[in-house]
Amino acid sequence: MNPTDPPESATNGQTRSIQPPASAALKAKQQRPRKAPELPSLERRNWLIHLHYVRKEYEVCKTIIKKQLQESHSMCEYANYVQGLILRQEGKIQESLEQFQVCNILNPNSSDNIKQMARSLFLLGRHKLAIEAYKQAENRTDQPDWEISHNLGVCHLYLREFDEAKEMLKQAIEFSKHEQTYVVLGKVHLMTSDVPGAVEIYKDAVKSFPENPDLNTTLGLLHIQTGNHQAAFEHLGTALAFDPKNSRAILAAGSMMQSHQDYDVALAKYRLAAQSIPESPPLWNNIGMCFFGKKKFVAAISCLKRANYLAPFDWKILYNLGLVHLTMQQYASAFHFLSASINLRPSRGQTFMLMAVALAHLDDPENATAAYEQAVNLDTRDPAVPLNFAVFLGGLGNAPAAAQQLRNFEQRVTKLRQTPNLDADPDVLATAVQLSTNINYTLGISVNNPKTKESAKPRMNDKEREAKARAKAAKATMKAKTSITEKVNQADEVPHDSKPSDKFLDEVPEKLTNLPDVPSEEPGALDPEMPELPTAPEETPIHESYPTAPPLERSAEAI
Repeated sequence: MNPTDPPESATNGQTRSIQPPASAALKAKQQRPRKAPELPSLERRNWLIHLHYVRKEYEVCKTIIKKQLQESHSMCEYANYVQGLILRQEGKIQESLEQFQVCNILNPNSSDNIKQMARSLFLLGRHKLAIEAYKQAENRTDQPDWEISHNLGVCHLYLREFDEAKEMLKQAIEFSKHEQTYVVLGKVHLMTSDVPGAVEIYKDAVKSFPENPDLNTTLGLLHIQTGNHQAAFEHLGTALAFDPKNSRAILAAGSMMQSHQDYDVALAKYRLAAQSIPESPPLWNNIGMCFFGKKKFVAAISCLKRANYLAPFDWKILYNLGLVHLTMQQYASAFHFLSASINLRPSRGQTFMLMAVALAHLDDPENATAAYEQAVNLDTRDPAVPLNFAVFLGGLGNAPAAAQQLRNFEQRVTKLRQTPNLDADPDVLATAVQLSTNINYTLGISVNNPKTKESAKPRMNDKEREAKARAKAAKATMKAKTSITEKVNQADEVPHDSKPSDKFLDEVPEKLTNLPDVPSEEPGALDPEMPELPTAPEETPIHESYPTAPPLERSAEAI
């Protein structure tokens, strides 16, 4: 018998073949239907709708949704849901709200539908209805949802219910820590003028997300506002370590350098920021004020004009343009920019003071007096404002009114000295002493002798000493060349048959020694103001550094 032959059996003398039993896999294959069962007509295109939606192929997705809704008579929940998302993406908020309301009718137990309704209500500005919708969604959920608590806090924030907003945002952080929740909570503290509270919030945020450059940058800016420059420098350095091209951190670091009158380092920082934000108005404003600190006024005006072109309604840029023009004794142009700044920000007293200085030089004492009075009423802290008014009144010969402004000046200086390590500028005090002497008024405050210029200068490092030595050598060489040139020029005026007199030879070295010094490029004496932190951390804050006005007005009035 051949082994390949099928097995046989003999029964009653008859032989027949034996069939092997069928396997389970073979039976399953025989029982499997040839075609997949049809899905219910309401849901059979959901997978295709989802596929095109996540690919952001919205037109194709809308076509499929239209067919699905026609076949299901608008009874497909998922098709209505995705159509509402697409309509919201296109800016049709009211239409999206209607679609989510249909979804809520089809499935009233779903919390996702009511959350999307609340989101559309929030975008429509109906914050109270949005809060009610979010509370309904919270009741429908079995587990705590940080998104609902976060959005409730945002709604309370827009209604200016700050206590409720803080409570809901803290609850959201307890459920789950997210960066955006920390940012909104910090914004709430800033809107309530609670800067220390905002610092603590951002410290917790940095502990949870230490590699986030935006959180480190914002915390650094808050430290700048509170005067903690060391901590600000550390956090800004951390932000730049994780993101070397972060324009906000670079701009903030440059502002710190500029506030310490280190203009060259600040310009190096701004050069890096210009590669990523070349059309930033605050960037060009700060670059212009760096050149102003270096006494390069033409370059300063050029940069400030570019900043003004990019942001024509920024009052700070217009203020700085007026300041630079006033320094260059271009009083009509200064008045033009200062009046524009006042129209945009009429509550700033120093701007009125600068305009009063310009009007005084334009021979308009009446309007200058009115501007000074407005400046004194608006700015109740700066001692230089009443002092400049007193100098102006003293120049007009109105000694009693000048004495009254000096008394106002004394009150402000006394109030300023109540804060530790704070005092008026030495130049301000020296001007007050000189004015009181001229109008026979006795000051009621103690005034120390102003320091000499050399003692007030910062200590120079080796590079600065070397640069100053080279400048002196170059100046000596120029003096020598000038001496030879003058001798030759004066010798040409003498007849050739005569010799220069001994008096001429004696006078030339004396005249040369009395030549004025070459102006140095040392930073000016104006301290830029600290940048103001915006009240919305999620927006790109503008961190700028502007010089204070008083030294310039004093010099203008004293002259």
